[in-house]
Amino acid sequence: MMGAEFVQLSLTPMLIGILASIACALPGNFLLLRRQALIGDAISHVVLPGIVVAFLVTGTVTAWPMMIGAAAAAIVAVLLIEAIRRLGRIESGAAMGVVFTTLFAAGVLLLEQSDTSSVHLDVEHALYGNLESLIWFDATGWSSLFDAEALAGLPPQLARMAIVAVGLALFVLVLWKELAISTFDGVFAHSIGIRTRAVGFALVVATAIAAVAAFDAVGSIIVIAMFICPPAAARLMTDSLARQVWWSVGFATVSAILGYVLAGYGPGWFGLPHSVSAAGMIATVSGIILAVACLAAPRRHRSGQAAETV
Repeated sequence: MMGAEFVQLSLTPMLIGILASIACALPGNFLLLRRQALIGDAISHVVLPGIVVAFLVTGTVTAWPMMIGAAAAAIVAVLLIEAIRRLGRIESGAAMGVVFTTLFAAGVLLLEQSDTSSVHLDVEHALYGNLESLIWFDATGWSSLFDAEALAGLPPQLARMAIVAVGLALFVLVLWKELAISTFDGVFAHSIGIRTRAVGFALVVATAIAAVAAFDAVGSIIVIAMFICPPAAARLMTDSLARQVWWSVGFATVSAILGYVLAGYGPGWFGLPHSVSAAGMIATVSGIILAVACLAAPRRHRSGQAAETV
């Protein structure tokens, strides 16, 4: 598994899965503590109609039109959620549920009624992504990591996810004080001059960027799981927000690695002829980690207490 075959077939999909998981887990920590975890679920669903519309307009599945369409759909969803919440005077979760189910259903209908037979764009792709297909054709072994010509053939999703993951890490680092204070005490944050609404909107935008970037490679299943499971498991491990973020990154990384390995090689260990979905297995492993944390984590009996902000 550690030879040329691993580098060519498994290294880049695993790295993309790790980066996508971390990119979703970082904003997921603050969404969870703000009791807004459903926003990640909503955005991961509503990007579908944006992607389909972008394909219908351009006739291609190239990265930038897809990402622009998905980002536009995410922005529309955020505006619709806020409008329904204010005009209907209903709870935020209900508004999110209405918007993301409606837009996702619209995206599925557009897919079913559109001619997408000539491209890799369908409901299954939207749910599971195409992680297994993101292989490094030009790699011949570990030496390819130092070969400029081979590196030029890396799947473009790897560079995109790396940029997004680094960007989100910088976002959390730069706005750490504002995010932490406004998350735990919005009234106090406002009283000391923090623009809480702007910080909240920036967090939603960061969530949308993570979801849009990860959607093409890993599909909505991993996106939904990683916004919630690693942060929730990390929340049970510590009272410190900083340590929680690090725990969530660790859980996201372990989920991606174990999930990909078990999806590709696990069935063979049990004599089964076919591999299973990498996205589905990564999400399953993240759920198992959360279940173990619920049973064995040191904070399982104190989950209702407020976390420290440092």
